[in-house]
Amino acid sequence: MTYAQNSTAAAERGGDPAAFRSAARRIAAGPDRRRFLTVTGAAAALAFAAGLPAAGAASAAELDARRITEDPFTLGVASGDPLPDAVLLWTRLAPRPFEADGGLPAERVRVGWEIAHDERFRRVVRRGSATAHPEFCHSVHVDVRGLAPDRVFHYRFRAGAWTSPTGRTRTAPAPGARNSSLTLAAVSCQAYHDGYYTAYRHLAAEDVDVVFHLGDYLYEYAVNSAGGARGYTDRVLPDHFDRETLTLDDYRMRYGLYKSDPDLRAAHAAHPFVVTWDDHETENNYAGDTPENDVPPEEFLLRRAAAYRAYWENQPLRAPQRPTGPDMRLYRRLHFGRLAQFDVLDTRQYRSDQAYGDGWKVPGPESEDPARTMTGAAQERWLIDGWKQSRARWNLVPQQVTFAQRRDVPTDAYRLSMDCWDGYPASRQRIMDGAEAAGIENLMVLTGDVHVAYGFDLKKDFDDPASRTVGTEIVATSVTSGKDGAARPANWDNLTRANPHLRFYDGRRGYVLVGLDREKARADFRTVSAVTTPGAPVSTAGSFVTEAGNPGLVPV
Repeated sequence: MTYAQNSTAAAERGGDPAAFRSAARRIAAGPDRRRFLTVTGAAAALAFAAGLPAAGAASAAELDARRITEDPFTLGVASGDPLPDAVLLWTRLAPRPFEADGGLPAERVRVGWEIAHDERFRRVVRRGSATAHPEFCHSVHVDVRGLAPDRVFHYRFRAGAWTSPTGRTRTAPAPGARNSSLTLAAVSCQAYHDGYYTAYRHLAAEDVDVVFHLGDYLYEYAVNSAGGARGYTDRVLPDHFDRETLTLDDYRMRYGLYKSDPDLRAAHAAHPFVVTWDDHETENNYAGDTPENDVPPEEFLLRRAAAYRAYWENQPLRAPQRPTGPDMRLYRRLHFGRLAQFDVLDTRQYRSDQAYGDGWKVPGPESEDPARTMTGAAQERWLIDGWKQSRARWNLVPQQVTFAQRRDVPTDAYRLSMDCWDGYPASRQRIMDGAEAAGIENLMVLTGDVHVAYGFDLKKDFDDPASRTVGTEIVATSVTSGKDGAARPANWDNLTRANPHLRFYDGRRGYVLVGLDREKARADFRTVSAVTTPGAPVSTAGSFVTEAGNPGLVPV
């Protein structure tokens, strides 16, 4: 075991913030400090004490699953990243999800799985077993290959005498298939302490092919014993949730809290998810290796490594997305026949630091510096090169922060958000120029982050309302973040007047459905009336269509 591994052991296993900071200081003071203080070098220095599962005699002992006396499937099941011949199946064994180890010893567990055409599993098409390793907090990621394209499947897991809930998933259409329709949902921002996941209960009942989660699946903020705005009277949450997440144990237990919610579990069981993070899965408004708060860089990189590892453990992601220290390649491309290409972005890990200290600021030379980047050079090239090869009718970009220009007031004294693409206008322009050069006619950006629903026309020149519309942006409101919200937030008049390309604005909670066919895309903004009390109904706040080859949102 290396010095770095030894020095992080107490912080990782005990979840003690003081030990965590002490480990960071010892690494920083060591002989490899210069190498550690680069993100790539930290990938080697930050091998956790838990590490990767060992092989042979050095591996963890095996637990006889028949000895598990409590339901280990408390966090449900999930599937993700559908391919034409494959889908990723996920679960995590956690009889006691509010504990750091999930209530299991540090031993590996064999978990059976099966996937079938029918929900009674009379026509099983694949089955097998996988190992739930304690190093990965007993999470299971099964990449099931050899499946038929464009088909619905049902799946489940077994451990000892226990059987998981049944999940429903589907594969993507075959490469080159001229599929005629696709319905997706987009969600974001689900602060547990801001309300109930009522939107997820409704989404579970929707007829959609895939759900895109656009970030802030988790929040690092403290959750009190009553669950914040949920105001529990029938339970008391453990005290360890009432602090900000910092260590690997903190993040693991916080996912246990979030995934204990039955409505979130229902949505995952009903549909395959494609996930990408924003900031709160690690820390509010971090930028690359720069934290929000004034802490030493080695401390933040340890925290980022913990957050990234827990994210992978608790999401339906494949092995190529598994992190190495504080590095994790999350951007990736999915195809749904000839109808749609999805380029899933990561706008946190590689970005330049926010200009002018972040927040809403008057733009200027610092924010407009051409060297600034939202995506990093490699991801930017990957996106544009992928567009050059695209044969899809619709090219969609699921990502995190508002892409369109968004002035705060309709006067020359306007400010822009330095955390969104407005704070990186040169980077945005390179993306838009790349789409134009690649001949992308039907561009749609899918966005989360801002806790409201927007519909934007993307303009060739945002400063000229008469300029050509080159695409659309659909912004999904939050599931809970911001609490109940309002149909017309206080800045509704200012924003709609200041941004004539803003076609829709609603501040309530919910999700958005997007239906694609060969001729058009339709967006239905679905909202719930409240999240601070459970059981609210869902309704459609607005519906818009954009025609293929004729971008721009038109009310239905």
